[in-house]
Amino acid sequence: MNRAGPDEPVTRAQARLALAHRLAAVSDTPDLEARWLLQHVLGLSDAQLIIAGDRPLAQAEQVHLAECAARRLAGEPLAYVLGRVGFWSLDLAVTPDVLIPRPDTETLVETVLARLPADRPLQIVDLGTGSGAVALALARERPHWRLTATDRSDSALSVARGNAARLGLGHVTFAAGDWFGAIEGRRFQAIVSNPPYIAEGDAHLPALAHEPLTALVAKDNGMADLATLAAGAAAHLEPGGWLLVEHGLDQGHAARQLFRNGQLSEVATVDDLAGRPRVTVGRRVGSDDTSHV
Repeated sequence: MNRAGPDEPVTRAQARLALAHRLAAVSDTPDLEARWLLQHVLGLSDAQLIIAGDRPLAQAEQVHLAECAARRLAGEPLAYVLGRVGFWSLDLAVTPDVLIPRPDTETLVETVLARLPADRPLQIVDLGTGSGAVALALARERPHWRLTATDRSDSALSVARGNAARLGLGHVTFAAGDWFGAIEGRRFQAIVSNPPYIAEGDAHLPALAHEPLTALVAKDNGMADLATLAAGAAAHLEPGGWLLVEHGLDQGHAARQLFRNGQLSEVATVDDLAGRPRVTVGRRVGSDDTSHV
């Protein structure tokens, strides 16, 4: 690998190669991460970075790149270093105040889109929205729907509001509060949530140390918030309305039982693209069911 001498400027291409070599200690895709970090620092597209690879880095750019590299090498997730992450068809801003949206959660979005009619002005609520990923993905796909996104964290709601504004999704509104406390007295055609569902002391938690613990961990072996959602959903659903939640891979059976205990019917669990149980759904159906959602 070519390296600049002590008195020679470092080119963009040289910096990328050197950074990829260092990132191999923490990443399975060091070349890709090195490119993204360099693009982040320089504000360049893929093509611009390739075309101008022999251009030297300015001193301020070298300092910024070194700071970003140090954060990543210390184990901070790349999404937080870049300040953004791709989810669905969206480019979302993320901070350590919110959970980093995962591709697995796209199964929740797909399930909602498949269960509800696209051409009706439905009222949908996303409880515990975090960055706004699920609510904003639904809003992008269904402009006739009216989305409400809630979170108990004011900092998380600030991130979500910023994402909605930047993406031009003005039909999403936001409310602060813990679970159903944010929507007291209201009913919806669907309640959607990706709640905390990791058990306290879970072996995977050390790898998630940079993300907000309150967005990850729930009491009662990870089931406490799922139980809250299942027990309270019927009172906040219109007849025929759906509750749809993401959960852990080994929680499908328990989630279905909680849904049935909450007087929901048509209970089922949906697998993600890898064939793993990921989302459980249930429906409020009563004698006054005239919505045919």
